Amino acid sequence: MKKKFIKWRIIIVLSGLIIGAGIIFYMFNQPHRNIQAITSDYQMKASTLVKDYLTDATLANEKYLQDNGESKIITVTGTIASITKDLKEQQVVLLKDKNEKAGVSCTFTSETTKNTKNLKIGETVTIKGVIRSGAGYDEDLELYEDVILEKCDIVNN
Repeated sequence: MKKKFIKWRIIIVLSGLIIGAGIIFYMFNQPHRNIQAITSDYQMKASTLVKDYLTDATLANEKYLQDNGESKIITVTGTIASITKDLKEQQVVLLKDKNEKAGVSCTFTSETTKNTKNLKIGETVTIKGVIRSGAGYDEDLELYEDVILEKCDIVNN
């Protein structure tokens, strides 16, 4: 009787491990969203996106995020204020006019970084990506935070 109980216990534990491994394998192998191949949900000026977040971040999140928390696809047009690289050597383009408090920081992927080589500060550009975080004001530092778009690429006009 005791051997039968141990045998069933081992079968249940092994079944649970196999099912768990299957779920993990499935989750890691799901296809990623191809942001550039999908039509944008919103097209706007970079300053409009920033203004939406500075006015009411909760309302902006309801507007620009899906129910599952993923960002809708956003296309923004603005003036390039700076071009830098992040720690992963990916290009980061800041869209911001001189008189704005915050801008839109667009981080390109390793595949799309090459598309930024001809960009120049001061030119107007249209960029497509997804929101990682919205603009805000940090009272402790007394600084405005930029909207951050990721998985970005240049949109050909």
